[in-house]
Amino acid sequence: MLIPLTQEKVRQLVPLVATGSQYRYVWGKLQDFLRRLTFSVVAVAIVAFGLNFLGDSTQLVLGLIAGLYWLWAPAVLATFRNRRQRRFPYGGFWRGRVLGVYVTEELVGKEETVDDKGQLVIIENRERCLNLEIGDKTGFETRVRAKLLRQHRGIRPGDAAEMLVLSRRPDLAEIELISEVFLPRHRLWVGTYPILQRDVFVDLSERLRRKTRPQTPRRSPRPRSSSL
Repeated sequence: MLIPLTQEKVRQLVPLVATGSQYRYVWGKLQDFLRRLTFSVVAVAIVAFGLNFLGDSTQLVLGLIAGLYWLWAPAVLATFRNRRQRRFPYGGFWRGRVLGVYVTEELVGKEETVDDKGQLVIIENRERCLNLEIGDKTGFETRVRAKLLRQHRGIRPGDAAEMLVLSRRPDLAEIELISEVFLPRHRLWVGTYPILQRDVFVDLSERLRRKTRPQTPRRSPRPRSSSL
C-alpha cells in the first residue's frame, strides 16, 4: 500500500535541523571523535599563532568556533544531509510486509598495526548485520540493513513494515530514497541513518491504520414479537 503525502507532511517527517538520533549517528565511534578533536586542536593553534593580524575579539570568536568543532560538526553535517533529502518534491507512506530475514557479516573498517616481528598487519573489523527483505502486493521489493541487535530476534516474515518513500515524480512511480523501516508489531526501527522525525511518523502510522481498518458491520436488532 502506497499513500501519497502532501509536501507539508513530508517536510514534517524529514526535519530541517538535526534530531537527537541523527546527531548520535553522525557522532560516530571513538575514532571519529578523535579525528574531530585533532582537527579542533590544529585549528585553534592556527588561529592563535597564524592569524595574529586579526583583532582580539575576532581571534577569540574564531578560536571558540575552532575549539568546539568536535561538538558542533555532527549537527551541521546531519542538517546538510537533511536538506539534501528534503529536496525530493514528492513522498508517500508505504506499508508492506517482511518477506525475508537473514544475518550477514559486513566489513565496517580496517586497522593497521605491527606485530611482534615488526611486520605490518591489517585487521578487518566486521559486525553482524540484520537484513530485511520487504515488499508489497504490487511487486515492489527492497532490502534494509542495520546492525544486529538483541531486540531484532522476534522479527519474522509476514510482519508489517512501514516507511517513507521519496521521489521526483508526482505519481511516485520511481522511488529514489527510502527511510528506515518501522515495524509496528514490535515498535522497532530498522535501518542505518535515521531520516525521520519518528514520533511524527508513528502518529501518522496509527492514524492511517485506524482509517484503513475494516469496520465490523453493526447487527440489526431483532424484531420483538408481540401478542395481540
